[in-house]
Amino acid sequence: MRSCTESLHSQPEAESLQLRLHGDASLPTLIYLPGLHGDWTLVSSFRAAVAGRVRFVEFTYPRTTTWSLDDYADATRVALLERGVTRGWLLGESFGSQIVWPLLARSGREFQAEGVILAGGFVRYPVEAMVRFAQFMSTRWPRWFFRSALFVYGRYARLRHRRAPETLASIGEFTTRRLEPLDRLAIRHRLGLIAENDPRPIARQTRLPVFALVGLVDPIVPAIPVRRWLQKNCPGYRTSRLIWRADHNVLGTAPNAAAEQLLQWIKRAHETKAAALGEGACSLIGRPAS
Repeated sequence: MRSCTESLHSQPEAESLQLRLHGDASLPTLIYLPGLHGDWTLVSSFRAAVAGRVRFVEFTYPRTTTWSLDDYADATRVALLERGVTRGWLLGESFGSQIVWPLLARSGREFQAEGVILAGGFVRYPVEAMVRFAQFMSTRWPRWFFRSALFVYGRYARLRHRRAPETLASIGEFTTRRLEPLDRLAIRHRLGLIAENDPRPIARQTRLPVFALVGLVDPIVPAIPVRRWLQKNCPGYRTSRLIWRADHNVLGTAPNAAAEQLLQWIKRAHETKAAALGEGACSLIGRPAS
């Protein structure tokens, strides 16, 4: 594995992890790990919806075909520590959820995860054949077909994000980035990482609060098997929320509803933790001296 420091500082932009930080350090910290597209272009309206209520940290991944998920997690952790971020909630969007689990495994004194929110995310991908097929086809479509598909998506996105002006303004950048050859290769590589990854042992040991946001129409990640597995196997799992107006890109297509629900969960988790600490302190105070 290449050193994280090298990856962060000495690689060209396409091969470096980029981080942006918004908001005051006194606020709860929310760390956004983007989906398969790998950048912050589709989260603009969600970022605006949580502005002033959390410190929002967002990433753009390197367009690399060599990193493992452990490399992603290590580089993310190093980048956070270099910017003085030592604790926070992990918001894993689709592919980003696969980085969440190794980050949880690395949570400790230097960086402490406070909880997890999956946005169209998962533990082990439920249907391996689907992701293998997507990986196989990802670089085999002719360029003209790929351009046409992006054109259609751009039209759809302008309709879908019409109530999310910040995201709408980023659609052009999103489609331009997807046309770059290195981008398609990086996406193909990420699909392979999803197919090979099995973070279920980490999820089975996770006692931090875990929540899930899902859209009503999600042909990419089947929500029901993900929820059932979490209910049965993850001790930290709390609940899921289905947002009717959203699709797989739940943060982009329903940014306000997603933001309000997420902030409620974070507030509730902090109150529960504070109450538990208070009860512990009271029990210690009331304990007779030995």
